[in-house]
Order: sequence, then C-alpha cells, then structure tokens
Amino acid sequence: MSKQTDAATAVATIPDGATVASAGVIGWVTPDATLAALGRRFAETGAPRDLTFYFPCGTGDAMGIKGMDHVAREGLMKRIIAGSFINPVDPATGRRPELMRLIRENRIEAWSWPIGASMHWLREVARRSPGYITRVGLGTYADPRHGGGKFTEKAAEDLIRLIEIDGEELLYYPTWPIDVAIIRAASADPDGNLSWEDEPLITASIALALAAKASGGRVIAQVRRMVEPGSRPSTAVRLPGVYVDQVVCDPDMMMTTDVAYEPAYFSGRRLPLSALSAPPFSVDRIIANRVSAEVRPGELAIFGFGAATDVPLVMAETGRFDDGRLADYPATTEHGAYGGIVMPGWQFSANINPDALMDGLTQFDAIDGGLCRFAALSFAEFDAAGCVNVSRFGTACPGAGGFIDIAQNARRIILAGTFTTAGLKAEVKDGRLTITTEGRVRKFVPAVQSITYPLAQGVADRGQAALIVTERAVFRVLPEGLELIEIAPGIDLKRDILDLMDFAPIRIADPLPMMDAAHFCARPAVDRKETAS
Repeated sequence: MSKQTDAATAVATIPDGATVASAGVIGWVTPDATLAALGRRFAETGAPRDLTFYFPCGTGDAMGIKGMDHVAREGLMKRIIAGSFINPVDPATGRRPELMRLIRENRIEAWSWPIGASMHWLREVARRSPGYITRVGLGTYADPRHGGGKFTEKAAEDLIRLIEIDGEELLYYPTWPIDVAIIRAASADPDGNLSWEDEPLITASIALALAAKASGGRVIAQVRRMVEPGSRPSTAVRLPGVYVDQVVCDPDMMMTTDVAYEPAYFSGRRLPLSALSAPPFSVDRIIANRVSAEVRPGELAIFGFGAATDVPLVMAETGRFDDGRLADYPATTEHGAYGGIVMPGWQFSANINPDALMDGLTQFDAIDGGLCRFAALSFAEFDAAGCVNVSRFGTACPGAGGFIDIAQNARRIILAGTFTTAGLKAEVKDGRLTITTEGRVRKFVPAVQSITYPLAQGVADRGQAALIVTERAVFRVLPEGLELIEIAPGIDLKRDILDLMDFAPIRIADPLPMMDAAHFCARPAVDRKETAS
C-alpha cells in the first residue's frame, strides 16, 4: 500500500500534548506545506492543543516560506525548543514573525539551544540514551548559571543542567520522546524510501526520523516528486522507507526563499564564478574586504550569517579563486555544504557549486572536533569582559545558531560587523571614510545582554586568536581586553571610536596603522540599515 497522502490527512491525527519536531534551514528543506496544514487544522478546529515543538534550526523565513511561524499560535504551541529563531521584518506587511511576538510577550515556553546541541541531542534520543553531554556552551547563555537557554519567563523547567564528571564541569541535556517528525526530501517512492538528490542541504532530517521512530512515534516526509520503486540507485536513498510512515508530495514547493529551483545549489550544473554578483560597495563591503585578507589557503574556513557571508564573493571578484584556485581555499558553513561559494541573505547556508554535502549531525561532529580552524562570524554586541552576543539583543531573539559551537572550537576567529548599528550612514571619498550619520545603537557595551561566547576566556584558556573587524577600526582580542591595531583613513580616533565605546581599549598601537587603502574605493554613499550585522 502506498504511503502517499495529502498534508491535511498527515497531520489530522497529531494528538494534544504531543512533541512535534521538524527540520529546515531558513527556507532550505523546510516542509512548509505540511507545517501550514498543521496550523490550518488548529485554526479551523482548535486542535491539537499544547504541543511541544522541537526545531534544531530556524525553520522557514516567516515570510514566503513561513515554516515554524505556521504553528506559532497560542493554544497550539505550548513550548518551543529551537537552535535558532528567525526575526526579519516582512517587507510586504512591515511585521516581525508571530513567533517573536509570542516570545517577547511571554505567551509560550521558549528555549534556545546551540544548534550543535540541538542536533547531537537527536542522536541520543535515537539511541535511547539518558541525555547529551558536552563541553560546548559552558560560560554562555546555555549554561544554567547564565539562564540555561531560557528565552521566556514561562520556560521554568531546567532542560539544560550543569553536571560534573571526574571533576570536570559539563552541560547535560536530558532526552525525552519525539512523537512526530516532519521532514523534507527531494523524492520518495510509494514505500517511503527518501532521497535528497536535488536538495542542497539535508540538515537533521535523518536524525529526526530515527529519533521519532525510536520513541515509538511516526515520520511524515514532504517531497517534491514521487518516483517508481527501484528507479534510483540504492546509494541515492538516504532514509529507508521502513522509517517513514506518510509521504506528502508538493511538486510546487520552493527550493528556498526567492529560488524556485536552481541546480547550481547541488551542482546539478556549474555556474561560472563570473556569473555571481559581487557585493555592492557599502560599509559591509569594506568589512568583507578586510576580513578576506585574513583567509589563508589550505585552512578550512567557516563563514557565519551576516557581514562575514560576503567574504567569499569578495575573494571571487578580486581574483583569488582564478585559475582553479577556489580549491586552495576550502570553506563550509554550519549546515554541511563544502566547496563552492556560500550565498548571502536568505540564500545563506547553501553553496553555489558545492563539491560535497554532509548531514547536520556529522557537520557538527567536524565543527566540535575543531576541524574548521578559521571562523568569520558576525556580532551584535561585545563587552568589557570580552563576551560577544549574537543571541538576544533589544527586541531581537534570534538565538545562537551555530555560533557557540563554531567559536568555541575554531583556532582563529574574526568577528565582523559595523561599529554601531541602527541608522549608520557613511561615505567614502578619495579613499577616506566619513561617518555622515552615526548609528543609534552602540555595539561595544559594558555588559552584553546575552553571553553567546566568552571570547576573551577562549583566548586565555584555549589559545585562540581573535580579531574584531569593523568598517572604521580593527581590534585584537586579548585576555585582558581589546587592543586597537588599525584605523580607517578619515576616521577620528576620539570622536568616531573611543567616544562611542562604553569601555576603553587596554592598548592602542603606537603608531596606529591605517587600514589598507585597497579596502576603500571611491563609490557612491552607502547606507547601513537597522540590522545587527
């Protein structure tokens, strides 16, 4: 009997109080039609109620591919545990995601876990272990001494515990059963055998399915197409049909935001690098120019969301990948694509022209094992104690994503972002940077609102090397504080840097070198919008 059904039927028997887990990465591999059907069922019938939702990563963009925002309804959602949340302003409505409102107004129980923990935890559920134990996240907001990952006051339960084994402090994530897993693949046969041949990411989909089946639960898979049994090589089938209960076929599902279908994202075709658009000249471009100078051949680099994402595109435009040299600069993202070039914006996480793809759990094995030695990451705040925040600031509650795992285990770290934010405007003329309108929000603060990573401690205890690169200044992170090592031409040290920091650098290089003139060129005025890059 065929396992194919429609989305409404697939979600019709989810009971009250169930734990429902789903996987996606922004718009990539998000089972949007099935999550939408669950939201519609509740809107029309008031059932099911009081569900726990588990999302290893931010699933959907809350706009064209709403993902977890489909189920962000009071009464339907009792609690949510997610590796990251999505918090954009929808340009069509001017509104932020409904899930963010529920969190800000304390309407639900909400936790944010590091993505590495949220994925590796699934392995422990699948093998029926008591829980997941890790060093990653000690001293961060995931540590119970700093909040235990709780994002609302209603989140009273300690889902993360501090334990000690042989005198070593560790974080412990107890397991519980998953009742329903909703995943997405490319194709299925009537028996439910799944393949991901034209999806550029797999994320935690396979792990979710195994965790649900080991819990006595069921698996719903959404796919783009149905195929005949035996029509694919067995090596292409990544999840056997015995672990899949129902299949929903949605031939019109988007590959990701603004991309209906593009084979270059899984190397179904190869795009020439000349076809890629270079980042426009802006303060972000200045930052990416400077960060690109820190990328070394032969050292596996990992690029995070935000200002750092433009770095590979800058390297392509400036010829560093010419004559087949792209392979000299191995690079990846937290979601498992290797080779090629990562895309910015809502296409982040997948690469154009990738060489290889690993699933999410295996990728975080590599990250936590220290194999990604160089990391370029964005930042929202940095404080006098040497802590960086990207997880919670102002009204934004995006969570850490993969930041904690990446930052804790890399050897060299670059924090990339504007010096201030919210309204920053600047222009470059004759190679000199002028701040025409200063950002309203300072990023160098006395104490961060959320400790995403204690970077100065990593420098002191693990020998990490770290820089902070902004459009107007470059700092070296030392155990005892910041050293100002470069300044942009045209910038006034006191007015544009020191007066805008809530703590002073411990040292200023004397003489203070200028940032390389090659990072600045005469282009039209640039405008920094309200983001924490």
